[in-house]
Amino acid sequence: MPHHFAEIAFTPTVKKVQEALGSRSSYARMESAPAAVNQRLTPAEAGFIAARDSLYMATVGETGWPYIQHRGGPTGFVRVLDERTIGFADFRGNRQYVSVGNLTGDDRVSLFFMDYPNKTRLKLFGRATLVGLDDEATLSRLEMPDYRARVERGLLVTVEGFDWNCPQHITERHTLEDMRAMTAPLVARIAELEAALARHSDAGHSDGRAPADR
Repeated sequence: MPHHFAEIAFTPTVKKVQEALGSRSSYARMESAPAAVNQRLTPAEAGFIAARDSLYMATVGETGWPYIQHRGGPTGFVRVLDERTIGFADFRGNRQYVSVGNLTGDDRVSLFFMDYPNKTRLKLFGRATLVGLDDEATLSRLEMPDYRARVERGLLVTVEGFDWNCPQHITERHTLEDMRAMTAPLVARIAELEAALARHSDAGHSDGRAPADR
């Protein structure tokens, strides 16, 4: 099956459910692509990942329970190192180390990259490798020198498959930085009008006339 994301996600049980609920035929067509797809990142995926400031990462513990963790940092903290490898610095958090512990026994991860303003998401399966502080060469490719956070390790993820998701039911959200950029022209215009009013008021006082009632 050449569609690498579908090969991992569409287990026999999942296919039976798709068949029962009427979606199997469309996904069967997706799986029958003439060449292997969705394992090597293209410029579209690389650009999307580089524009994110957070992700959600799922791991599986030895009890079989999945665990989802949010990882964040400055925009671009996830580095696309090549078409099969991404990585990021693991900044110190609450020090529970659930994800780190899970990865020592099972290297499989599932990543969600969300673009809330454009209601777009990228799903990615991969295998993660923990990078220790002694591997300075690798960490130097992942660190964010201007970000004041302690790096405890790095994570490299080898891409096994990815898929773009539909925008249904994604609530549009914007960061404070987004809102500042969108309102900047309005703020500038308000400042311009306030300055004009101040000049008009000063001119009225300078010629001895009281400002007109409004």
